[in-house]
Amino acid sequence: MAARKTATDKGFGDQRYRALVGILVATRKALGWSQDGLANKLGRHQQFVSRYELGERRLDAVEFVDVARALGLDPAILITNVPD
Repeated sequence: MAARKTATDKGFGDQRYRALVGILVATRKALGWSQDGLANKLGRHQQFVSRYELGERRLDAVEFVDVARALGLDPAILITNVPD
């Protein structure tokens, strides 16, 4: 059996990416939304939200925009303010 890949193995270790996901997670929690609630708003399964929050999958650009907007965030502002 192959060893399970970690977030670092898949390129999730980039601080900038993790910072963006951290903002998405913190915003979801601040809104009092469950993963399931956000997933329903996105028309996705709860596992979709869980996997990107845990670093088991990476959001592509379109998915990032969809999640940010569902949370009431401006994705352009988030990207513009990514730390160096």
